[in-house]
Amino acid sequence: MPARLRHLVPVLLLALSTWAAAQSSPIRIGVIGPFTGPSADFGIPMLNGVKHAVDEINAVGGYMGRPIELVLKDDTANPDVGLKASEELVAEKVLATIGFCNTGVAAKSLDVFQKHQLPLIIPCATGTPLTSKYAGAQSYIFRNSAKDGIQAPFVVEDIVKRGWTRVAIFADTTGYGEAGLKDVEAALAAKKLKPAYVARFATGVKDLTAELQAARAAGANVVFSYTVGPENAVIAMGRKELNWKVPQVGAWTLSFPFFIDGAKAAAEGALMAQTFIAEPSNERRAAFLTAYARKYKVKKIPVPMAAAQGYDATYLLMYSLFGIHDGKLNGPAVKAALENMTRTYYGVVATYEKPFSLEDKDAVTSNMLVMGMVKNAAITFAYPEDAKRNLFVQRKQ
Repeated sequence: MPARLRHLVPVLLLALSTWAAAQSSPIRIGVIGPFTGPSADFGIPMLNGVKHAVDEINAVGGYMGRPIELVLKDDTANPDVGLKASEELVAEKVLATIGFCNTGVAAKSLDVFQKHQLPLIIPCATGTPLTSKYAGAQSYIFRNSAKDGIQAPFVVEDIVKRGWTRVAIFADTTGYGEAGLKDVEAALAAKKLKPAYVARFATGVKDLTAELQAARAAGANVVFSYTVGPENAVIAMGRKELNWKVPQVGAWTLSFPFFIDGAKAAAEGALMAQTFIAEPSNERRAAFLTAYARKYKVKKIPVPMAAAQGYDATYLLMYSLFGIHDGKLNGPAVKAALENMTRTYYGVVATYEKPFSLEDKDAVTSNMLVMGMVKNAAITFAYPEDAKRNLFVQRKQ
């Protein structure tokens, strides 16, 4: 080697070792949700779904030989805790984040992700405003759970067909209940209907007897509840105590253990919107359910939708990364890749073909929903035809 080039050898070796280290270093992904506290019943399944997907991805080499490393933050279903945890994820330089189960918790943290150009995929929280806060082209907020803006009309359509048009709405005062109430009222207005009665209450309430009596006096023939779990059970038990035999319907939270286990027999027959029901209706779902049960040593998933959507969110993120061909992984590149996914992901909840775009950050459309029903303390299909339709995984419309 010419003497004039020898001084470059240490520089080249340093550059090569730095490049090699970068190629083998983990890709850090944030995961935030209620892993303890009152919403852990669906926070833990969401987390387990993410972990299961990451284990599968790492088993086959991760991303271009780089393992995925999860950075976990427990928001305890508290908006202030969630905000602090979100800021910590930015400081810890995660590439993207999967998370939030509670609409109110997510809402308080959205600015953190948007300001720092850190893509967020929401696999559980369903409040409609979450993906509409920022203009679509600029937004770093993505979601693969069914927003309440499609769940509420879906349920209203069903109850109107059944002749239940005198609707009492019971909505809590959290961000979730507030947004859900607006969506139900809008869905009823589209049918030229108004609520027969509206009750508002704080989470943690133990008795809604007075409100239920007022709803009955108003002539309601169905109760549409928009709250998280324990309060849904309070409504059901209150109806039972009053011997008021009207149906209870709602969004996906009526499938939660806090409701089913808390209300016991009073929960039977409740109807709710679902993206995923834990029945092995096709090969993908059967494989997911079997693997989850084996991995986490459970006979059934407490909230199957949370687990399945957490699992799918992780693969949606990974599929987008494979669309970044220059190896420059940063927030804007991941955002663009999510908006322009070229590979179809055959997921557990749905088949994702171009799930996101520059203007549309919601991956789930109403055709992916089915009506679930509590039967023998479990969730099954309310209609036999939905069970048959569920043999075929739906695509975005």
